[in-house]
Amino acid sequence: MVAAPRPGLISNGILIARPLALCYNQPMLVDYRIIEREYLLAISRALTSELDLSDVLRIIVRAAVELVAGRAGIIALANPTDETFRIAAVYGIPPQHLQHFAAMVHGVPYREGAEHEIIPELTERMKEIAISADLGLTQAIRLPLISGESVVGMIYVFQTGTYHFRKDAANLLRSFADQAAIAVKNARLYEAVISEKQRLDAILEQSADGVMILDSHLRITVFNSSLSRMTGWLASEAIGQAHDAVIQWKALQTAMDLPVALANGWPLPNAAHLYVEGDLQRADGNLISLAITYAPLLADNGHMTDIIANVRDLTRFREEQELQKTFISVISHELKTPVSIIKGYAGTLRRPEVDWPRTVQDEYLAVIEEEADSLTELIDKLLEASRLQAGTFKLEWGEVLLPKIAENAAGRLGSQTEHHRLAVSFPPAFPVVFGDERRLIQVFNNLISNAIKYSPDGGPIRIWGEVHSDHVTVSVRDEGIGIPSHEERRIFQKFSRLDNALSRRTEGTGLGLFLTKAIVEAHGGRIWFESNRRENGSVGDPAGTTFTFSLPRNPATKQETENGS
Repeated sequence: MVAAPRPGLISNGILIARPLALCYNQPMLVDYRIIEREYLLAISRALTSELDLSDVLRIIVRAAVELVAGRAGIIALANPTDETFRIAAVYGIPPQHLQHFAAMVHGVPYREGAEHEIIPELTERMKEIAISADLGLTQAIRLPLISGESVVGMIYVFQTGTYHFRKDAANLLRSFADQAAIAVKNARLYEAVISEKQRLDAILEQSADGVMILDSHLRITVFNSSLSRMTGWLASEAIGQAHDAVIQWKALQTAMDLPVALANGWPLPNAAHLYVEGDLQRADGNLISLAITYAPLLADNGHMTDIIANVRDLTRFREEQELQKTFISVISHELKTPVSIIKGYAGTLRRPEVDWPRTVQDEYLAVIEEEADSLTELIDKLLEASRLQAGTFKLEWGEVLLPKIAENAAGRLGSQTEHHRLAVSFPPAFPVVFGDERRLIQVFNNLISNAIKYSPDGGPIRIWGEVHSDHVTVSVRDEGIGIPSHEERRIFQKFSRLDNALSRRTEGTGLGLFLTKAIVEAHGGRIWFESNRRENGSVGDPAGTTFTFSLPRNPATKQETENGS
């Protein structure tokens, strides 16, 4: 009696006819060796044309079952990542019973290079569950999927008690097992390649630097999100474009760009990467300072296949350069003025032909002393900035009365101006804070002197404090010229000063707010500012600036900040 044939497999549009496998001890009416050989050939073709691992496993398990007229099958794969076996494909087992088989495989140890040690345990478990699942599965053929010296998985084909496997069933399965193992290995390698490509794509996409890849015709094939932000070009618009359509320099800081370098024979064998720096025109027409390093990718024959370009935004670097130039200019002026005054007054006092009255001498000496104090203050600021840069900024902790410091600073600085009205307001029970009193005096001096300096038309300056549950705040408000929106982000940078006519006429090093921020943050606080609005003016009409800083109330913060410094 011949077992009823089952439908064949379909993979990639290929129909694999199922052989008419006979049950054990039944007379063979047909020579099945030819059919089996054709069937194995069809399976091999299907496996070699498929790289998706799940599809490969589905073809293998179904083909293994149908090849020997089995009733169900399972493939358990070795998983090196967690050193266990897992069920990766099933055929002929109802979904509600699959959990029993999965439980039998779960926890079987796997050690790469020692796979054969677990085969007996895995086999016994499979036999037990095949019987206990009450599916009528009483027989099993076990077939390792071996690649090289390693077992990459196990094929199990089950039969019911009604039928028996043919005597040559194991040999028949074994004849295509090597091909199946190769297919599994290839599919896994393909998965690994895809996974690695996805990982590299993610690295390129998330890189803080811009990344661009050009093909041999200088067309863009990769354009990451950082480069999109720099250039204003969407990746979807840039990819496929010619290099020169996207990278358009308006001014170069280096000798040549990529087209000129290529025209001059770049890259030569063992040549260095090409570095190009300049001002690039963005997609919106604005300019951005960029540096691009081009690295050629050469084939074995020396021909260039791709160019990998790493792009870095130089905007902050250029700003730092400008700040340093400004610093040199400002410091030169700030040093030269008091030195010139000191030299002039000292030279006048030393004139031998004049017998200066005592009152004149005292007046001149007072000017010399005042200018020397200015020099000392300037040098102290420079030293503070240097300590911050070197990480040696230290605080001397103690109890500090902020209202008292505010009153003293307002009285001292207010006496130096006739156009400003300084008002100090603190709640009666304003708490004592822990901090470095000398440094906090610097904070008040810097904020109040700035308020006076940038309110050339005079007006009120308010200094007030507020008490909160875990911190206190102090605010200094003026009604001066305010801070332009384009200057806001760099207001606390060292050597930074407002770029306007008043700043150019006003003395200052651009270190005051930089040091103020550093002192406040060293105390565990923070500092911020906001633009004021005129109550009776037009909408959006600025009326000076309010600077506010906070300090923690909790004395424990002192110890924590000290340990962290």
